[in-house]
Amino acid sequence: MKRREFVGAGLALSTAWPLRGWSAVLKDVGDVAARSLDGADFNLASSSVQDFATSLRGELLLRETPGYDARRRVFNGMFDKKPALIACCTGTADVRRAVDFAREHRLLTAVRAGGHSISGKSTCDGGLVIDLQAMQGVRVDPEAARAHLEAGSLLGQLDYECAAFGLATTAGTVSHTGAAGLTLGGGFGRLGRRFGLACDNVAAFDVVTADGKFLRVSADENTDLFWGLRGGGGNFGVVTSIEYRLHPMNPVILGGYLAWPLDHARDAWRRYRDLASDAPDVVNLTFDLHWEEAGPLFGIEVCWSGDHAEGEQWLKPLRATGKPVVNDVAPMPYVRIQSSIDALYPHGGLYYMKSGFVTQLADDDIDLIIDVFRRTPPQLAMFADHCGGAYGRVAQAATAFPRRDMAFVPALVASWKDPAESDSWISKTRTTWQELAPLTRGFYINYTAADTGLASYHENYGPNLKRLMNLKARYDPQNLFRLNANVQPKI
Repeated sequence: MKRREFVGAGLALSTAWPLRGWSAVLKDVGDVAARSLDGADFNLASSSVQDFATSLRGELLLRETPGYDARRRVFNGMFDKKPALIACCTGTADVRRAVDFAREHRLLTAVRAGGHSISGKSTCDGGLVIDLQAMQGVRVDPEAARAHLEAGSLLGQLDYECAAFGLATTAGTVSHTGAAGLTLGGGFGRLGRRFGLACDNVAAFDVVTADGKFLRVSADENTDLFWGLRGGGGNFGVVTSIEYRLHPMNPVILGGYLAWPLDHARDAWRRYRDLASDAPDVVNLTFDLHWEEAGPLFGIEVCWSGDHAEGEQWLKPLRATGKPVVNDVAPMPYVRIQSSIDALYPHGGLYYMKSGFVTQLADDDIDLIIDVFRRTPPQLAMFADHCGGAYGRVAQAATAFPRRDMAFVPALVASWKDPAESDSWISKTRTTWQELAPLTRGFYINYTAADTGLASYHENYGPNLKRLMNLKARYDPQNLFRLNANVQPKI
């Protein structure tokens, strides 16, 4: 082939490549039934859908196209929704095109990164899902101690790449969680008492706002949005990448699990509470109440990321309390403990959660929680993140994340398998939580179901709420991004 013919062929291919045969796939598709932002049903013209499909590098999935059914499913199987369109974005250009299309047609819009939303907000019926799952990758710069993460990446990818360089940052507790959603909501994790929330460790975001603009957001650029993205959830745009600050850390930690029968939980829990309230930053002690075949247990997961000998010495009083039926704390890779409870939350399971912030746990509070839990069925479990340390050394007004005074973040979670039982388990969880709610204030948006009312938002965000509403009015006045822990624009 002559050079001119080769170049011409290349130009023809590059021009036609985005189509990838979509005109053939969509030519027989008529108007597409869709749902608007205000909930009205309408039809998207076939020509508009065709133009949208051919403008994307990634696939556009409709209900009739192969792969749609698998792609529409999300982590929480309780939400079996059918969007009209799924835009499988391969990069920021696709995201901008999808946002423009959603805004121009006033489409109900969900954003899916890791798809781990417990409240099911990463999907919708009849609208558009902006799907970032193909946008995965983590690049670590060990000299600068930075990790650059694409928004579809999971926490396990971040942990694995960082550990290879003896670096780490706070990254949740379940490795198949999406990093972007966790970070935007705040981001607790086993290293949080040492390094702060995941959002506290963000150096910069790349984000596409509701007007389709691409912005670099940091402490030096678009600083108001930088404040809002750290704890304000997905209210302000589609984050396409995140740059994290990293910290030197031994990739082998001292970790494991301690557990006592519920009949012996009061003494163990009091000892735990007293130790946890004044614990060094390098230890995270997550407590839980759950059922085993032999009966209910009170357990404590240990993650000590400092010197192992010091950790063994510090943990002696806890390990010597009563007669734990599980006592397996030992050195292990950090990435192993980060995936240690993955199997408890498999994709496709049915889940419902309630959560709140607790500033202290008195003896009577511990007694109440144990007595309530004793009456719950095995499908209900409770756990609580251990706070204090670096979490509390950030001023409340410094980020949108509202609660810096918390000591623990308890969450009640129900899990079941039969969709026909969903209403029953939701009702049981709500009833149980009503007994525990007076101990708490506000809620953690990454742990809380979709039915949280506006009054809870006021209690949760406190003095930060007004600023969040003003920010929402500036960047998303039409509330295009409403499928999240939604902050209403103040107009």
